[in-house]
Amino acid sequence: MIRTGVQITSKRCSSLIFSSRWVSSTSSNLKQQQPPVNMSFMANLFRGEIQPSQVFPYPEAADKEQREYIQSMADPVHRFLAERYDAAESENLHGPSTATTDALWEMGCYGLMAPEEYGGLNLSNTGYATMGNAVGGVDLGLAVVLGAHQSIGWKGILLYGTDEQKSKYLPRVVNEKTTAAFALTEPSSGSDAGSIRSKAVKSPCGKFYTLNGSKLWITGGGIANIFTVFAQTEVTDSRTGQKKDKVTAFIVERDFGGLTSGPPEDKMGIRCSNTTEVYFDDVKIPAENVLGGEGNGFKVAMNILNNGRFGMAATLAGTMRACIAKATDHANSRVQFGKKIKEYGNIQEKLAQMAVLQYVAQTMAYMIAGNMDNGSKDYHLEAAISKIFASEAAWHVCDESIQILGGNGFMKSTGLEKFLRDLRIYRIFEGANDVLRLFVALTGIQYAGSHLKEIQEAFKNPTANLGLIFKEGSRRAARTIGVGGCDLTQFVAEPLKESAKQCSESIDLFSVAVESLLIKYGKRIVDEQFLLTRLADSAIDIYAMATVLSRATRAVSNKLPSAEHEVLMTKAWCVEASNRVNHNLRRVRKHQHLENYKTMSLIANNICDNGGIVQKLPLEIDCA
Repeated sequence: MIRTGVQITSKRCSSLIFSSRWVSSTSSNLKQQQPPVNMSFMANLFRGEIQPSQVFPYPEAADKEQREYIQSMADPVHRFLAERYDAAESENLHGPSTATTDALWEMGCYGLMAPEEYGGLNLSNTGYATMGNAVGGVDLGLAVVLGAHQSIGWKGILLYGTDEQKSKYLPRVVNEKTTAAFALTEPSSGSDAGSIRSKAVKSPCGKFYTLNGSKLWITGGGIANIFTVFAQTEVTDSRTGQKKDKVTAFIVERDFGGLTSGPPEDKMGIRCSNTTEVYFDDVKIPAENVLGGEGNGFKVAMNILNNGRFGMAATLAGTMRACIAKATDHANSRVQFGKKIKEYGNIQEKLAQMAVLQYVAQTMAYMIAGNMDNGSKDYHLEAAISKIFASEAAWHVCDESIQILGGNGFMKSTGLEKFLRDLRIYRIFEGANDVLRLFVALTGIQYAGSHLKEIQEAFKNPTANLGLIFKEGSRRAARTIGVGGCDLTQFVAEPLKESAKQCSESIDLFSVAVESLLIKYGKRIVDEQFLLTRLADSAIDIYAMATVLSRATRAVSNKLPSAEHEVLMTKAWCVEASNRVNHNLRRVRKHQHLENYKTMSLIANNICDNGGIVQKLPLEIDCA
């Protein structure tokens, strides 16, 4: 079918089950309820539909000229990091040296995606991913320094700034050595960004706001001069006339006065980045420094974070590459019991799993970057998945690399212990993985639920909606006799047909599970976090399968030297991922697992009530 001028193939992957329990008691015109077309592969999977355009074929976002430009910008950075950069020195100094910082500014590393008119390199998202991959393989602390400055620090100005705001601020943060920072988190509002307490009050004349409050754990907070700050403001609803507090984004300069920073935090890792608390005491902000419109701060913050998450996956793919290189070197040279350890099955399994995880993370990162470069707006679920996957995969890869090196891996000299310390924050910041899992599950379920409402509304006026009703009924009937399921084999190369079937079967199981949960819980599903987490884990595995199937098909079609190896990794991944999907989806519907979730909740309550472990040592007797 044709939608908005784009040729796509849409294939229904599961039957629709109708239930009035999910449908709201209030109704409106069916056309008004029709959601906008969403091209997201994952969003459509929650509806039981395949929307392949952003996955198959693997996006080719850069032509030969663009690839050459990206490489010409990346090569000097690669050489500098390999020949002149010392990660241990930066950690000991609690920041890159002046010489390092000057060199990075000179090479344009603080303005990678800024337009040339503001002094930037004008790299695409694919180019940014390539730079992140290079830095991530050397020092994640440095990656945070560069990323916090541009991926979130001044990204809001690029995305939402007026022409005047861009002209005033972008040249300063791109090539005038002015550091930018993103100030969202507060002591009382970690992942709950909507509950921030910082307050900005508009003056009676309307020319400025007075900001008071504080922000916590701000990267670059002690050295930045320009901040993207989020605070509550009183906003009048244009429809009702009621006044309510809503979050607004502001561009705030340290030179406005009243902005101070606390001492640098003493952190587990990323110690070469500056992290402080930031305080606002009657800071006067000109009204023209509102970013993205009054009351739109939550949207601004979430889009900034969503826009940059793929970059974390690319960076961590670089880290995994470096860890695997160290482990491989050791496996090739270390002899135990008369054989090199690379000959032992245990080591082989570790190396293979590490390589597959790196391949998946890199594949996700470049797929999302490519889609964004090709104009996609529907990538938020995929970006969240890439951040979750890459941060957890990188931790596992680094941990296994240390295990392969044994005692040597535990020593600072290998650099792996620093990678491990630095990696730990990636599962927490820019969206804690636990919260992002709920975001993936609930966003997808909301999209699926809107379609079920649409079908229920159609049944209220069957004469006018016979086509839709017949179409859905036919699909349900087809499923009952074992046909009409998802089929990805049409999109993949011949050696990957069986793996595509495994992914397709997982999608069918996933679709049925989503619909079953909607029917059983309705809107109460938001409180079922045990179930939502398993649903999110299944979604992550399915997206990972689809992306590597696409990339490996590209390798086969283009006869790349790595094609056979990519096919092997894809086959291995699909076997393990499909098994996990099967396991997780059983856990959302089997009685014994549902009862066990209740048991786990009771255990947690006992621990919290007791302030920790409940039982005493076995040698103690505590008689009632």
